[in-house]
Amino acid sequence: MSVGGLVSGLDTAAIVDQLIAIESNPQRLLKQQLSATQSQAAAYRAINTRFDALRTAAEGLMKDAAWQQVKPSTSSSSVVAVSSASASAGTVTFSVDQVARAHAVVSSGTWTATGDQTASDLAYGASTLEITVGGTTTSLALDRNSDGTATLAEAAAAINARSDLGLTASAVKVSDTEYRLQITSTKTGAASAFTVGAPGDFDVVSQGRNAEITVGDPGSGYTMSSATNTFTGLLDGTTITVSAPADDVTLTVAADPEATTKKVESLVNAANGLLEAISSYTAPTGGLKGNSTLRQLSSRVLDVLAYAVGGDGSASAVGLELTRDGRFSFDKEAFTAKLTADPAIAQRMFTAVAATGGADGDLATTGDNGTAAVGIAAKLLDLAKSASDSTTGTLATLAKSSDSRARDLEDRIADWDRRLELRRSTLSRQYTAMETALQTMQNQGNWLAAQLSSLGTSQKKS
Repeated sequence: MSVGGLVSGLDTAAIVDQLIAIESNPQRLLKQQLSATQSQAAAYRAINTRFDALRTAAEGLMKDAAWQQVKPSTSSSSVVAVSSASASAGTVTFSVDQVARAHAVVSSGTWTATGDQTASDLAYGASTLEITVGGTTTSLALDRNSDGTATLAEAAAAINARSDLGLTASAVKVSDTEYRLQITSTKTGAASAFTVGAPGDFDVVSQGRNAEITVGDPGSGYTMSSATNTFTGLLDGTTITVSAPADDVTLTVAADPEATTKKVESLVNAANGLLEAISSYTAPTGGLKGNSTLRQLSSRVLDVLAYAVGGDGSASAVGLELTRDGRFSFDKEAFTAKLTADPAIAQRMFTAVAATGGADGDLATTGDNGTAAVGIAAKLLDLAKSASDSTTGTLATLAKSSDSRARDLEDRIADWDRRLELRRSTLSRQYTAMETALQTMQNQGNWLAAQLSSLGTSQKKS
């Protein structure tokens, strides 16, 4: 038990706290180091995320599909076209003769309401309903009310509960006091036709049919049919969807340089975002002030353009230049013009890979055939991979090293917690012992004073 200056008058608890505060200075320094180390690890991972974005953008440009972008268009608003990355360019003219429809029937008999009915309100007046879909007949049991007659709501619910039939049923109001049961196929096309009940029980509302288009002139062209309103194969890699009859529709699939330009722009934006992040973190006020590894990585990114010169020309030939403040500048019009004039060269300047490898980080200027040995995107991709690889990447290694140092600091801080706690306990015992000793001395002094006082009184009396 600690005694806080009851005898000495000293605030021993405060004295202990102050002594512990002085002795914990090394621990405070460790905590500061821990905070700085954790900030460094977070900064490395933030920059690693930027490198990963650069890698993704560069990988996108390394694919042939990025340089073979096409865009479909049609001359009719009722025809929508979509092309895949491997679609072929071309033009075709056709007419939409008819669109696909789902088969639908409606009951010839009527209900007076959707709730309870009398037996006479159900035209076919049965507890089961024969439905034939695709040549297979199903005898569907209808839920019945107390008088043995299915209500309209029960009949519709029984049909909707059988998802395997591919049908939907609903009540159709034909007058203020009359309702009919309408049944519709969930699919379109001629094969969606079905029958319900006996002849005369249901009337056809919509005959199921396929969509049809005629390619070329009506007399000399050919017809295509689809159970849906979608057609594939009209042009390789392109799908069209029709929504209404139309004459003389022209489908055109043409090269789309703008799509490729956007991918190059994404690469430029990723590179600039990375450079800005490195500049921010290595600034005097950044968490990685003056970090030489990051500055070297930044220089290597800039060198990709600075030394990107080969038989096909410099980076400026495809609209890429370095600005005074060390950033990438992209002239979209210049790139699009180069891509349109000579797509093979434009692609090669970004995607060409050296036939033989050199030292990591060296950018070969020309190959044996006089063309750029390493393309801009290819070089940035290699650099991004070497920096951001989760196992061997430069930044991943630095982040893991910071994590390891942080764990070591946490262990040392925990050791100091235990050491300081023991020290506090020791100081508390020492001051308690001092207070106890003082109390004992005070008690002895009081006893002696009392003895001396009584001795003096006795002498006076004698």
